[in-house]
Amino acid sequence: MSQGTLYSTEQTRGIAPRALIKHFNLDIAIENKEAPAYKAAFPLDKIPAFIGPKGFKLTEIIAISVYFVNLGEQNSKLLGKNAQDYAQILKWISFASSEGVPHISTAFKGLTGAAPYNKKNIDEALKSLAVTIGVFEERLLNYTYLVGERLTLADIVAATLLVRGFDYLFDKEWRAANPNTARWFKTVFSHPIIKNVVGEYKFIEKAVQYTPPKKEKKQAAPAAKKEKAPAAKKEAEEEAAPAEAPKPKHPLEALGKPTAALDEWKRVYSNEETRETAIPWFWKNQYDPKEWSLWKVDFKYNDELTLTFMSNNLIGGFFARLLASTKYMFGCLVVYGENNNNGITGFFLVRGQDVVPAVNVAPDWESYEFTKLEDSPETREFVDNMLAWDKPVIVNGESREIADGKVFK
Repeated sequence: MSQGTLYSTEQTRGIAPRALIKHFNLDIAIENKEAPAYKAAFPLDKIPAFIGPKGFKLTEIIAISVYFVNLGEQNSKLLGKNAQDYAQILKWISFASSEGVPHISTAFKGLTGAAPYNKKNIDEALKSLAVTIGVFEERLLNYTYLVGERLTLADIVAATLLVRGFDYLFDKEWRAANPNTARWFKTVFSHPIIKNVVGEYKFIEKAVQYTPPKKEKKQAAPAAKKEKAPAAKKEAEEEAAPAEAPKPKHPLEALGKPTAALDEWKRVYSNEETRETAIPWFWKNQYDPKEWSLWKVDFKYNDELTLTFMSNNLIGGFFARLLASTKYMFGCLVVYGENNNNGITGFFLVRGQDVVPAVNVAPDWESYEFTKLEDSPETREFVDNMLAWDKPVIVNGESREIADGKVFK
């Protein structure tokens, strides 16, 4: 009888569950997150996820990994010898997940171009990561493994969660400065439980460096041989020379000036009480569906978000790249949820009936999904809540508290 299905990707959080399935020879199928059953069962879109017999469902790597160990071997040594060992195992896995993965993710994604480059955020992430590794160094100075003197689930999961650090950041120089963590990682990744899934691990020599995108150089035309021209001919040529081409106008400028100036709405929203004054003013004086359109905005990759302040920084970066459209749009995006379980949603008011000319000035605009909103009581309630931030967000029928947000104005 099948023991269930694991939904996973190649991300770090999927390595340990896949390794445990193979190690214990569990009858568990592995599918990706595009499977219809996954989308129906896990609306929060978080991986790894597991469906067992009779509809039993699990999310979160710690819960899934512990469950798989128990499926494979009752009283397994991977879970320690006693209650104290078990508690320590959970502690180290949780520590690696909350204090290792987010900082590693921020650093390597920014450096590789998988996320917008922000030097301040990367430097802060690396600084925090150094503190985290310091805890591992101290423990592993006198011990081979994280809990006791034999391999446990703590080592399997924690090492796989830190693997992107070794893939991109922890080079030869770093390993020399952190020998205990480097030795431990090599030991764990050489163990058959991990090696049978990931193969022989090769360490990097140099950490990845940020490379700014290259600007295309215009090829200069070969210089023609100059001949002295008569003064009259030279003057005629100078007069005939074409004037410098005017800078292209924003495509939405062609729509002309709207009846309601956007600057006035921005002033009202910034200076008046939101619920009492600003929101009624918006619907009465600003929003005209013939001149403006409303768009719901959702970040497409919520499963990759970690800390809420980082998600809010992501919004800030997106808004900074939208500055060329300031005169033609207004919006609010919020971060809902908590650390390692959050998402981004909100709305834009856009001049005209097409959102693309307003948002495609930002290179990362396609990371967001834009849904046009028709004027309705539901739309007005959603927009009101995005303007006020005083009520939870409803996501897939679940109430989620607003943790942070930013206004584009």
